Amino acid sequence: MATINAANAGTYAFDETFKVNRLGYGTMQLTGPGTWGPYADPENGIKVIKQALAYGVNFFDTADSYGPWFADRYLAAGLKDAANRDQIFISDKVGQTRQGPNVWTPHGEPNYLRQQVEVSMMTLGIDHEDLVFLHRIDTHFSIEEQVGELKKLQDEGKIKHIGLSQVTVDELKAAQKVATIDAVENLYNVADHRDDDVLDYAESQGMAFLPWFPLATGQLAQPGSSLSTMAAKYHVSSAQIALAWLLKRSKNVLPIPGTSSVEHLADNVAAANVDLSTADFNELSQLSVK
Repeated sequence: MATINAANAGTYAFDETFKVNRLGYGTMQLTGPGTWGPYADPENGIKVIKQALAYGVNFFDTADSYGPWFADRYLAAGLKDAANRDQIFISDKVGQTRQGPNVWTPHGEPNYLRQQVEVSMMTLGIDHEDLVFLHRIDTHFSIEEQVGELKKLQDEGKIKHIGLSQVTVDELKAAQKVATIDAVENLYNVADHRDDDVLDYAESQGMAFLPWFPLATGQLAQPGSSLSTMAAKYHVSSAQIALAWLLKRSKNVLPIPGTSSVEHLADNVAAANVDLSTADFNELSQLSVK
Protein backbone atom coordinates (compact mmCIF):
# COMPACT_ATOMS: atom_id res chain seq x y z
CA MET A 1 0.00 0.00 0.00
CA ALA A 2 1.38 3.40 -1.01
CA THR A 3 2.32 5.81 1.76
CA ILE A 4 -0.08 8.70 2.37
CA ASN A 5 2.13 11.71 1.79
CA ALA A 6 1.43 15.02 0.06
CA ALA A 7 4.98 14.93 -1.31
CA ASN A 8 3.83 12.22 -3.72
CA ALA A 9 1.99 14.94 -5.64
CA GLY A 10 5.28 16.62 -6.53
CA THR A 11 6.39 20.12 -5.60
CA TYR A 12 5.91 23.70 -6.73
CA ALA A 13 8.50 26.43 -6.23
CA PHE A 14 7.19 29.86 -5.25
CA ASP A 15 10.72 31.21 -5.27
CA GLU A 16 14.31 30.02 -5.19
CA THR A 17 14.16 29.12 -1.52
CA PHE A 18 10.62 27.85 -0.99
CA LYS A 19 9.04 24.74 -2.47
CA VAL A 20 5.72 23.30 -1.34
CA ASN A 21 4.11 19.91 -1.85
CA ARG A 22 1.44 20.53 -4.48
CA LEU A 23 -1.42 18.96 -2.50
CA GLY A 24 -2.33 21.40 0.24
CA TYR A 25 -5.09 21.99 2.76
CA GLY A 26 -7.75 24.72 2.97
CA THR A 27 -9.15 25.84 6.34
CA MET A 28 -12.58 27.08 5.23
CA GLN A 29 -14.45 24.14 6.78
CA LEU A 30 -13.02 24.85 10.23
CA THR A 31 -15.80 27.34 10.97
CA GLY A 32 -19.47 27.33 11.87
CA PRO A 33 -22.39 27.00 9.40
CA GLY A 34 -22.18 29.45 6.53
CA THR A 35 -18.45 29.92 7.22
CA TRP A 36 -19.58 31.97 10.22
CA GLY A 37 -18.56 31.70 13.85
CA PRO A 38 -16.46 29.09 15.63
CA TYR A 39 -16.10 25.48 14.55
CA ALA A 40 -18.16 23.16 16.78
CA ASP A 41 -15.12 21.13 17.88
CA PRO A 42 -12.00 23.33 17.93
CA GLU A 43 -9.80 20.56 19.33
CA ASN A 44 -10.71 18.36 16.39
CA GLY A 45 -9.94 21.21 14.01
CA ILE A 46 -6.47 21.54 15.52
CA LYS A 47 -6.09 17.74 15.32
CA VAL A 48 -6.86 17.83 11.58
CA ILE A 49 -4.20 20.51 11.03
CA LYS A 50 -1.62 18.45 12.92
CA GLN A 51 -2.55 15.32 10.98
CA ALA A 52 -2.18 17.22 7.71
CA LEU A 53 1.37 18.04 8.79
CA ALA A 54 1.97 14.37 9.55
CA TYR A 55 0.83 13.57 6.00
CA GLY A 56 3.42 15.91 4.53
CA VAL A 57 1.15 18.89 3.86
CA ASN A 58 3.27 22.05 4.07
CA PHE A 59 0.97 24.41 2.17
CA PHE A 60 -2.08 25.80 4.00
CA ASP A 61 -4.67 28.19 2.59
CA THR A 62 -6.77 30.41 4.84
CA ALA A 63 -8.50 33.82 4.99
CA ASP A 64 -9.33 36.40 7.64
CA SER A 65 -13.00 36.10 6.63
CA TYR A 66 -13.27 32.41 7.54
CA GLY A 67 -15.22 32.74 10.74
CA PRO A 68 -14.06 35.52 10.60
CA TRP A 69 -10.69 34.81 12.24
CA PHE A 70 -11.66 31.45 13.75
CA ALA A 71 -10.02 29.28 11.08
CA ASP A 72 -6.82 31.31 11.48
CA ARG A 73 -6.80 30.66 15.22
CA TYR A 74 -7.10 26.91 14.75
CA LEU A 75 -4.43 26.97 12.05
CA ALA A 76 -2.06 28.90 14.31
CA ALA A 77 -2.66 26.44 17.15
CA GLY A 78 -2.14 23.43 14.89
CA LEU A 79 1.14 24.76 13.49
CA LYS A 80 2.50 26.21 16.73
CA ASP A 81 4.69 23.28 17.77
CA ALA A 82 5.55 21.99 14.28
CA ALA A 83 9.17 20.88 14.10
CA ASN A 84 9.45 22.21 10.55
CA ARG A 85 7.52 25.46 11.09
CA ASP A 86 9.98 27.44 8.95
CA GLN A 87 9.20 25.14 6.02
CA ILE A 88 5.43 25.63 6.17
CA PHE A 89 3.90 28.02 3.63
CA ILE A 90 0.63 29.85 4.35
CA SER A 91 -1.48 31.56 1.71
CA ASP A 92 -3.87 34.13 3.19
CA LYS A 93 -6.66 36.30 1.79
CA VAL A 94 -7.90 39.78 2.69
CA GLY A 95 -10.56 42.04 1.21
CA GLN A 96 -13.89 40.50 2.24
CA THR A 97 -16.03 41.62 5.17
CA ARG A 98 -18.62 39.43 6.88
CA GLN A 99 -22.03 40.44 8.19
CA GLY A 100 -23.41 36.99 8.92
CA PRO A 101 -23.59 33.38 7.68
CA ASN A 102 -23.01 33.07 3.92
CA VAL A 103 -22.71 36.87 3.58
CA TRP A 104 -19.54 38.11 1.89
CA THR A 105 -18.98 41.76 1.03
CA PRO A 106 -15.82 42.85 -0.80
CA HIS A 107 -13.99 45.78 0.77
CA GLY A 108 -10.77 46.89 -0.87
CA GLU A 109 -10.13 50.25 0.80
CA PRO A 110 -6.32 50.32 1.05
CA ASN A 111 -6.16 51.08 4.78
CA TYR A 112 -8.54 48.20 5.45
CA LEU A 113 -6.41 45.79 3.45
CA ARG A 114 -3.34 46.91 5.39
CA GLN A 115 -5.16 46.47 8.69
CA GLN A 116 -6.25 42.94 7.81
CA VAL A 117 -2.74 41.90 6.83
CA GLU A 118 -1.38 43.26 10.11
CA VAL A 119 -4.07 41.53 12.20
CA SER A 120 -3.63 38.30 10.25
CA MET A 121 0.06 38.24 11.07
CA MET A 122 -0.74 38.68 14.77
CA THR A 123 -3.43 36.00 14.69
CA LEU A 124 -1.25 33.50 12.85
CA GLY A 125 1.80 34.32 14.94
CA ILE A 126 4.02 35.23 11.99
CA ASP A 127 6.24 38.18 11.14
CA HIS A 128 5.40 38.15 7.43
CA GLU A 129 2.85 36.68 5.05
CA ASP A 130 4.14 34.09 2.56
CA LEU A 131 1.32 34.81 0.09
CA VAL A 132 -1.61 37.21 0.32
CA PHE A 133 -4.54 37.17 -2.10
CA LEU A 134 -6.86 40.06 -2.74
CA HIS A 135 -9.91 37.94 -1.92
CA ARG A 136 -12.17 39.84 -4.30
CA ILE A 137 -11.68 42.97 -6.37
CA ASP A 138 -13.83 45.74 -4.90
CA THR A 139 -15.33 47.82 -7.71
CA HIS A 140 -15.42 50.88 -5.43
CA PHE A 141 -11.64 51.11 -5.67
CA SER A 142 -9.27 50.76 -8.60
CA ILE A 143 -7.06 47.71 -9.06
CA GLU A 144 -4.13 50.10 -8.80
CA GLU A 145 -5.25 51.19 -5.31
CA GLN A 146 -5.96 47.67 -4.03
CA VAL A 147 -3.00 45.78 -5.48
CA GLY A 148 -0.86 48.85 -4.93
CA GLU A 149 -1.39 48.65 -1.18
CA LEU A 150 -0.38 45.00 -1.15
CA LYS A 151 2.70 46.02 -3.15
CA LYS A 152 3.57 48.60 -0.48
CA LEU A 153 3.29 45.88 2.18
CA GLN A 154 5.49 43.66 0.04
CA ASP A 155 8.10 46.43 -0.25
CA GLU A 156 8.01 46.69 3.56
CA GLY A 157 8.80 42.98 3.89
CA LYS A 158 5.38 42.07 5.28
CA ILE A 159 4.27 40.10 2.21
CA LYS A 160 6.47 37.85 0.09
CA HIS A 161 4.06 37.01 -2.73
CA ILE A 162 0.85 38.62 -4.02
CA GLY A 163 -2.14 36.81 -5.52
CA LEU A 164 -5.64 37.54 -6.82
CA SER A 165 -8.80 35.51 -6.24
CA GLN A 166 -11.72 34.98 -8.63
CA VAL A 167 -10.43 37.13 -11.46
CA THR A 168 -10.39 37.22 -15.25
CA VAL A 169 -7.35 37.27 -17.50
CA ASP A 170 -7.88 40.98 -18.18
CA GLU A 171 -7.96 41.71 -14.43
CA LEU A 172 -4.76 39.73 -13.98
CA LYS A 173 -3.08 41.72 -16.73
CA ALA A 174 -4.19 44.99 -15.13
CA ALA A 175 -2.83 43.89 -11.75
CA GLN A 176 0.48 42.89 -13.33
CA LYS A 177 1.02 46.52 -14.28
CA VAL A 178 1.04 47.34 -10.55
CA ALA A 179 2.91 44.39 -9.02
CA THR A 180 4.26 40.92 -9.75
CA ILE A 181 1.37 38.49 -9.36
CA ASP A 182 2.53 35.05 -8.26
CA ALA A 183 -0.76 33.19 -7.76
CA VAL A 184 -4.43 32.98 -8.71
CA GLU A 185 -7.23 31.34 -6.71
CA ASN A 186 -10.39 30.74 -8.75
CA LEU A 187 -13.33 28.35 -8.71
CA TYR A 188 -12.16 25.34 -10.67
CA ASN A 189 -12.74 21.58 -10.56
CA VAL A 190 -13.39 18.59 -12.80
CA ALA A 191 -17.08 19.51 -12.95
CA ASP A 192 -16.53 23.20 -13.68
CA HIS A 193 -13.46 24.43 -15.51
CA ARG A 194 -14.89 27.46 -17.22
CA ASP A 195 -11.76 29.32 -16.13
CA ASP A 196 -9.45 27.26 -18.32
CA ASP A 197 -8.26 30.50 -19.91
CA VAL A 198 -7.25 31.91 -16.52
CA LEU A 199 -5.37 28.73 -15.61
CA ASP A 200 -3.60 28.69 -18.97
CA TYR A 201 -2.61 32.34 -18.61
CA ALA A 202 -1.38 31.74 -15.07
CA GLU A 203 0.73 28.85 -16.29
CA SER A 204 2.21 30.97 -19.08
CA GLN A 205 3.15 33.65 -16.53
CA GLY A 206 4.65 31.28 -13.97
CA MET A 207 1.82 31.82 -11.49
CA ALA A 208 0.51 29.17 -9.10
CA PHE A 209 -3.17 28.32 -9.60
CA LEU A 210 -5.18 27.34 -6.52
CA PRO A 211 -8.57 25.83 -7.43
CA TRP A 212 -11.09 26.58 -4.72
CA PHE A 213 -14.02 24.18 -4.31
CA PRO A 214 -11.81 21.44 -5.84
CA LEU A 215 -14.18 18.62 -4.85
CA ALA A 216 -17.44 20.11 -6.17
CA THR A 217 -18.19 16.99 -8.16
CA GLY A 218 -21.95 16.88 -7.52
CA GLN A 219 -23.83 14.58 -9.85
CA LEU A 220 -20.58 13.48 -11.47
CA ALA A 221 -19.83 11.39 -8.36
CA GLN A 222 -23.23 9.66 -8.17
CA PRO A 223 -23.35 5.83 -8.51
CA GLY A 224 -23.02 4.87 -12.16
CA SER A 225 -21.61 8.24 -13.18
CA SER A 226 -18.43 8.67 -15.22
CA LEU A 227 -16.48 9.83 -12.17
CA SER A 228 -17.59 6.96 -9.95
CA THR A 229 -16.89 4.49 -12.75
CA MET A 230 -13.40 5.92 -13.13
CA ALA A 231 -12.92 5.70 -9.35
CA ALA A 232 -13.88 2.02 -9.42
CA LYS A 233 -11.38 1.43 -12.23
CA TYR A 234 -8.55 2.84 -10.11
CA HIS A 235 -9.89 1.36 -6.85
CA VAL A 236 -10.03 4.78 -5.19
CA SER A 237 -12.69 7.30 -4.17
CA SER A 238 -14.36 9.78 -6.51
CA ALA A 239 -12.73 12.59 -4.54
CA GLN A 240 -9.29 11.14 -5.24
CA ILE A 241 -10.03 11.00 -8.96
CA ALA A 242 -11.21 14.64 -8.91
CA LEU A 243 -7.98 15.72 -7.18
CA ALA A 244 -5.82 13.55 -9.43
CA TRP A 245 -7.42 15.24 -12.45
CA LEU A 246 -6.47 18.66 -11.05
CA LEU A 247 -2.90 17.55 -10.35
CA LYS A 248 -2.55 16.29 -13.91
CA ARG A 249 -4.17 19.37 -15.45
CA SER A 250 -1.05 21.50 -14.97
CA LYS A 251 2.12 21.51 -12.89
CA ASN A 252 1.18 24.95 -11.52
CA VAL A 253 -2.11 23.69 -10.02
CA LEU A 254 -2.08 23.38 -6.22
CA PRO A 255 -5.33 21.81 -4.98
CA ILE A 256 -6.32 22.84 -1.44
CA PRO A 257 -9.15 20.48 -0.40
CA GLY A 258 -10.54 21.25 3.03
CA THR A 259 -12.15 18.94 5.54
CA SER A 260 -12.90 18.72 9.25
CA SER A 261 -12.51 14.93 9.20
CA VAL A 262 -9.22 13.09 9.73
CA GLU A 263 -10.59 10.22 7.64
CA HIS A 264 -11.46 12.48 4.70
CA LEU A 265 -8.09 14.17 5.05
CA ALA A 266 -6.34 10.82 4.58
CA ASP A 267 -8.48 10.09 1.53
CA ASN A 268 -7.72 13.49 0.02
CA VAL A 269 -3.95 13.28 0.52
CA ALA A 270 -3.93 9.75 -0.88
CA ALA A 271 -4.99 11.29 -4.21
CA ALA A 272 -1.31 12.12 -4.65
CA ASN A 273 -0.78 8.42 -5.37
CA VAL A 274 -3.28 8.28 -8.24
CA ASP A 275 -1.67 8.45 -11.67
CA LEU A 276 -4.39 9.06 -14.25
CA SER A 277 -3.67 7.89 -17.77
CA THR A 278 -3.80 10.54 -20.48
CA ALA A 279 -6.85 8.86 -21.99
CA ASP A 280 -8.72 8.87 -18.67
CA PHE A 281 -7.72 12.48 -18.01
CA ASN A 282 -9.05 13.50 -21.42
CA GLU A 283 -12.29 11.62 -20.83
CA LEU A 284 -12.85 13.38 -17.52
CA SER A 285 -12.03 16.73 -19.11
CA GLN A 286 -15.14 16.43 -21.25
CA LEU A 287 -17.40 16.37 -18.17
CA SER A 288 -17.15 20.07 -17.33
CA VAL A 289 -20.19 22.33 -17.42
CA LYS A 290 -18.12 24.85 -19.42
